[in-house]
Amino acid sequence: MKNATPLLARGAALAALLAASASVAHAQTELSLWYHGAGSANAEEALVNQLVEEFNASQSDWTVVIETFPQLAYNDAVGAAALAGELPDILDVDGPVMPNWAWAGYMQPLGIDEALLADYLPGTIGRWGGEIYSVGLWDAAVAMTTRRSTLEAYGIRIPTLDEPWTGQEFTSALMTIRDSGDFEFPLDLGMAWRGEWYPYAFSPLLQSFGGDIIDRSTYQTADGVLNGDAAIAFGEWWQMLFEENLAPGTSQDAADRDVGLLNGTYAISWNGNWAALPVVEAFGDDALFLPAPDFGNGPTIGGASWQFGVSATSEHPEGARAFIEFALQDRWFAAFSDGTGLIPPTSSAAADTANYAPGGPLEVFYGLSEAQALVRPVTPGYIVQARIFEGALADIANGADVIDALDAAVDDIEDDIQANNGYGH
Repeated sequence: MKNATPLLARGAALAALLAASASVAHAQTELSLWYHGAGSANAEEALVNQLVEEFNASQSDWTVVIETFPQLAYNDAVGAAALAGELPDILDVDGPVMPNWAWAGYMQPLGIDEALLADYLPGTIGRWGGEIYSVGLWDAAVAMTTRRSTLEAYGIRIPTLDEPWTGQEFTSALMTIRDSGDFEFPLDLGMAWRGEWYPYAFSPLLQSFGGDIIDRSTYQTADGVLNGDAAIAFGEWWQMLFEENLAPGTSQDAADRDVGLLNGTYAISWNGNWAALPVVEAFGDDALFLPAPDFGNGPTIGGASWQFGVSATSEHPEGARAFIEFALQDRWFAAFSDGTGLIPPTSSAAADTANYAPGGPLEVFYGLSEAQALVRPVTPGYIVQARIFEGALADIANGADVIDALDAAVDDIEDDIQANNGYGH
């Protein structure tokens, strides 16, 4: 009997050691996360790392390990990993690209309770085939950025969200400013930026005319929407902007795009909320962020930015989902917004930010995103359609025949849809 206590003690110690070992082993279940912002050395990357660290410290089940890639190489890296069967557990995905990755088998439905997303800005929720695949911690919006004093100097009405400029009113305002000779160009569209900027920033103008990149009722044709009467009217207006010296064309210098509004080269700039704070700092209360013009079918701007989702090959989708749900907190939305200037996905998070709270300098962008944002075509074919649309708009800006350019774009889009058996629609 005298040895019973030591034996019991040793047994208890052994049990405790085994339990601790099991706990440690369980805690070491790793989840891989790929992120597109390597080398940016900005607040967004720092906050993503902080998010990972806090999630890892908040529970003992999962450890997220982050790997970062340069943005320009990221999508190619994901494609190569998918072919090799080496996708991470958690993917960072650009909103308009997500349907392609879901269709291609890179991603699986998120499996999140949709009630959690009831109050989110629509552009922050990635849907495909009736399922939610991804959720964003922020969104972005564009506006006609200018100075109150500029518009007042030429007797131009200051539009509101409820009463935006009509297309005719907007064009007339540009001509009035051009004729003053006070600016090199009245409008900066950002033609120096290529790639996703073209469909994100310019297809909403086409949509306001009544056209679109693709027929969204079937996603099987662009005929009639990208080359119909409304699209031709848009194309003729688009070409007129450059023929009439209302905006710089495709040879625009990137430096002018960055500072042209601030230094007085341009009177109005079609630009995003990510570029708005320097305007506020430079112009103070004179700064204006105005809604898109209405060309007859309502004012429209682009929606959706980068989002998180779960790869189709993840062996631990419940862990990946747990990380994403951990990220879906107002405190994170507010932190990313304050750090990057981007729009928080909920009004409650916006109220806790420096820029989007009521009376904040960028509050207007939340309203623009809520009222005017339209996601880009929700189809796996979008990534090809976007490049074709970009090429057509650049050609038209450079003087190509409008109808020929739009017809050629339609043919290219439809050839791609046929080659991919309708992209699963």
